Parts: sequence; structure tokens; C-alpha cells
Amino acid sequence: MNNVFRIVSFLIFCNSTLALYAQEDLSKLFDDMDVQANRGPVIATFKSPRLVNAQTIETPHKHDLLFLVIHRFGDIAGNFGGFQTFYGLDNSTDILIGFDYGITDRWSIGTGRTKGAPNGTSTSQKQLIYVNSKYRMIQQTGDDRTPVSVSLFGNTVVSAMNKLGQVTSDANFSSFSNRLSFIAQAIIARKFSDNLSLELLPTFIRRNYVTYMDQNNLLALGVGGRMKVSPRMAIIADYYYSFRKQASKDYFLQQKNFKFYNSLSLGLEIETGGHVFNVCFTNATATLENQYIPSTSTSWGKGEFRWGFSISRAFSLGKKTGETKNSWNKQPSQ
Repeated sequence: MNNVFRIVSFLIFCNSTLALYAQEDLSKLFDDMDVQANRGPVIATFKSPRLVNAQTIETPHKHDLLFLVIHRFGDIAGNFGGFQTFYGLDNSTDILIGFDYGITDRWSIGTGRTKGAPNGTSTSQKQLIYVNSKYRMIQQTGDDRTPVSVSLFGNTVVSAMNKLGQVTSDANFSSFSNRLSFIAQAIIARKFSDNLSLELLPTFIRRNYVTYMDQNNLLALGVGGRMKVSPRMAIIADYYYSFRKQASKDYFLQQKNFKFYNSLSLGLEIETGGHVFNVCFTNATATLENQYIPSTSTSWGKGEFRWGFSISRAFSLGKKTGETKNSWNKQPSQ
């Protein structure tokens, strides 16, 4: 009887030891899985490839098509606003309709057309057609081994309008190349938490043909951010500072009584299923970087800002044809 008791006690001890060992190994396994998960790329830094005016690091998923509509109304106040224009709602300064397509999970191309927003002094160009490309070069990781995400963005814009018979205008085209302008941009972003994402956008603008004392080449720095206020709503904002030469600013102010302003935009972003919708206020009249960064001539301080909105929707053209989603929220395919 004593022998049986000893054998049973020994078996219980062995089983207990093995159970504790297995539990420790299982715990380590889950810890390793958590570490591996944290090393993965951070997703959904932003909810759309655009904030208000500025680009974000986001691109459509592979084989997804993003449809984008952007609308800017007229001045809310100032000389061209007020009740006579129903606070700008009777007018539109610019309208953009475009498409972006995901070649891969990191690379997209796009095209579209805008009405254009000429101010009649520094630019008279309108009827703008663009092609663009964005590449996600670096992706932030959950363990902060890569602390930021970096995307490269560029576009080429051509004005399709008829040539103006004004020698001093930037629309007095003498060749096709005079119609062209370009943007090269790095987008550096970090998702600090589920509620806050920020980005910097060093930018180079090349316009082949400009008015007298304007600049063909212009550097600018953009900043932008997104702060979530509810599961489906966020405050978004972006701002661009243009490094315009003082001689250029002085000439336009003294000779043309014309002043350049930096673009500042604030908005409310709403996610509704497959749509991302935002309503905003901005002093920029144009929707393309090629115009609103170098040629914004309206001021918040004078009431020369406007309502605007944008709608983006992603369509999957891959195997699950017809499915819609916000594809930049998904983990990249392996």
C-alpha cells in the first residue's frame, strides 16, 4: 500500500512540474508573438491619402481604386462674401475630381482634373490636368525601431486652357512646356497614439512659366495633423509656409498691391463605412499644391476663407470585386 502511495505521489509531482514548465513555455511563446506583432508596420496613421489640402503618407491597397472629389466654395466674408453670395455658397473657387490606383501596397499612381483657381495677378492658369505618384518608402513599426513613416510624392500638372493674349500673364503660353508645373515632396509622419498623428512635408515646386518677378523654383514646408475625437470623427489641419524671396514679395506688394499668404486649413473628418468625408475651412482657393502653395492670395484675417469638403471612397478591383473599404487601414499583404 505504501508503494502504491509513493508511486501516485511521484506521478502527481511529475505532472505538476511538467504543467508548470509547459505554462512557462506557453507564456514565453505569447510574449514572443507580442514582440513580433509590435515589430510590424503601424497602420492607419491617417484615414485618407489627404488631410484637408496636404497629402498624407497613405496609399490605396494593391489593386484598389480611390475616387476623390474636392470642392471649395467662395469667400465667407470680405469683399466677395457675406449674405450677397450666401457666405460663399453661391460660388466655387475650385473643384477637383480624381482617381488613385494602388499598383502595390506601397505604390500608387493617380490622375484627375481641377477647375483651377487663378487669382489674376500671380497666376491666370486654369483647367488643370494632373498625374501623380506616391511611394511609401519607410514604414513606422510598433516597437519604434523605425520611429517614422516616409512617403515620396510627385505630380505633373498641365494647363489645358486657351492661351491668353496678355504678355505679362503666366498663361501667355509660347510652347507646351510653358503649361507645365511639378511638385516633389517628402512626407514624414508619425503616429504617436491611436488618437494623434502628425506629419512634415518638405516640398519643392517647379513652374516652367511664371509672371514677372515670380519664382520658377520655390521651396515650402508643410505641417499637418489628425486628432481623433470619437471612433469615427477627427479634427484635421494643415499649413504650408512658402520660402518666397523678399524681393518677389516686395515687388508684388508695391507694384501690384498684391500680397501672398500661406495656406492654413482646418477640418472635421468623418469616417462612414467605405467613405471618408471631411468638411473644412481654408483660405486656399485652389486644391492642387502647384497653385495653393505659391499663389494663395486670400487671408483669414480679412474673412477671405471658405467652406469646403472632400469625399473619398475606395473600390477593390482585386479578387473580391465590388468590395469597398478604406484600404489604407488594412495590414499590407505578405
